[in-house]
Amino acid sequence: MAKNVDTVPIEVSILTVDHDIKGIVHVSKYTNTNRELTDLLNDKERRFLAVTNAEIYPRTGNQTPRKYNFLEIHMDYVLMVHPSSQAVFKDSGKTQEDIARFRELRLKLNQTRPF
Repeated sequence: MAKNVDTVPIEVSILTVDHDIKGIVHVSKYTNTNRELTDLLNDKERRFLAVTNAEIYPRTGNQTPRKYNFLEIHMDYVLMVHPSSQAVFKDSGKTQEDIARFRELRLKLNQTRPF
């Protein structure tokens, strides 16, 4: 498989209605570094988000994550995308506060959904 020299891989966490997904998306290396992920997500021509090295964690239950080399996610189901380099997954007091805040935000988001 040939690598695209015009893209840069970014490790991300993706939140959908039913799943938390960790993986890598590839963004243009010609975009302003502070907007590369935003530009990718706001592209009106893009209907699917391509993710490599994806791990899908169901939001309900304690099931084992499913792993895929390549996955496409329909943009209508993406609630949030966060660069993992900014996300905190290490075990610390600050991490626990961030996790609690994220869960609270997720709960509020679920309560405001129109279905």
